[in-house]
Amino acid sequence: MAIREIITLGHPTLRQKARKVTRFGPELKQLIDDMVETMRVAPGVGLAAPQVNIPERIIVLELPADEEEGLPAELYTYVNPEIVKVSRETEAGEEGCLSIPGYLGEVDRHVEILVRGQDAYGKPQRIKAYDYLARIFQHEIDHLDGVLFIDKADPATIRKLTAEEAATATGEAAEAAALMDRSETPAQQ
Repeated sequence: MAIREIITLGHPTLRQKARKVTRFGPELKQLIDDMVETMRVAPGVGLAAPQVNIPERIIVLELPADEEEGLPAELYTYVNPEIVKVSRETEAGEEGCLSIPGYLGEVDRHVEILVRGQDAYGKPQRIKAYDYLARIFQHEIDHLDGVLFIDKADPATIRKLTAEEAATATGEAAEAAALMDRSETPAQQ
């Protein structure tokens, strides 16, 4: 496995619609393994192939462990994912992005979705995702269409993390905080 460079706001690949994957096999599996390692090292909860400058429809995400409930982290990898059903109910939540380091914003997302796609070998798979997992899937699938969280966020809520927030960050804020040192203002891009 190898850690890949995560590209940031301003790179043209982030704004392109990603291509459907048609070739499955060891090379694709290696890319997915690299993406998982890159996501974990960053650290983040999700990563889309365009974020590592590969304009293909591939996402990886990991629901963090729930130590209070004693539940382990859950890893999901999807090739050619698509959201086929959404709940009417939406919920605003704070999001960050490995490609927009150090920034957060409030985004409305569906609280329940049905996603279908394929695994690294082309086998069909689907999942009904709820709450935070649904949010992560929606965020990563947006990347495949060239859409970033700042495009969907309420502009009044987009903000840079403070040093104090970065020091105590968890979840999406931790993802943003981990990358603050390489950030630029989204407006500068």
